[in-house]
Amino acid sequence: MEVTSARQRLQQMLADLDRSIGVLRGDPLSVDDRSPADAGSDLSDADRAQAMLTVATTQRRAVLDALKRLDEGTYGRCVDCAKPVPEGRLEARPEAARCVQCQGKRERRR
Repeated sequence: MEVTSARQRLQQMLADLDRSIGVLRGDPLSVDDRSPADAGSDLSDADRAQAMLTVATTQRRAVLDALKRLDEGTYGRCVDCAKPVPEGRLEARPEAARCVQCQGKRERRR
């Protein structure tokens, strides 16, 4: 992926993630504004919002790391083995830090 295109996509992703994180961190409705019957759904909504916030924050960190690799001239190289990350992978996931093989190894260890 061309560096300029990668940077633009990553910066757009970062802006989108920042907006999403801001919405997810917004103040919940006060208890007085909700019916007591909604108490159960409030908890599951809060759990769901927290899970989405965690995912968005993790992805934001990956995008910032990718922008740093662009600045350092290492973007497109696997952070583990230094082999090129396939073009198709970078098209699908511009923030990808690892080649498919190394990513697979990392996921199997979890």
